[in-house]
Amino acid sequence: MSLFEQLGGEPTLRAIIDDFVDRCFDDMMIGFLFTRAERSRIKSFEYEHAANHLGAPIEYSGRALDEAHGPHRIFGGQFDRRRQILIETLRDHHAPDEVVDAWISHQDSLRALITKDPDSNCRG
Repeated sequence: MSLFEQLGGEPTLRAIIDDFVDRCFDDMMIGFLFTRAERSRIKSFEYEHAANHLGAPIEYSGRALDEAHGPHRIFGGQFDRRRQILIETLRDHHAPDEVVDAWISHQDSLRALITKDPDSNCRG
């Protein structure tokens, strides 16, 4: 059984992504990073990306992550804040530990594509 199936499939993942993206957009620390983004578009890409890496037969149709995030100055602390919001969202939706661990590990593996800041220090 795939992680996608263990999580509960499309309805559960869509609910998690909807909540997660809303939390990111509304967050005091990182919400400003999304001021020019369209919430529904981000939800669509987040869903595709998560579903794909959790084992669903869904292709991610967005740009390469380094290309999409490269023009933005995303610091390590901001990456970590998004990571923490994801952990909290997954826990609030009672995601299985195996899914949480795999999802967070996958997010961590993408860090260098999102930020050039190697640690959690927010530097100007």
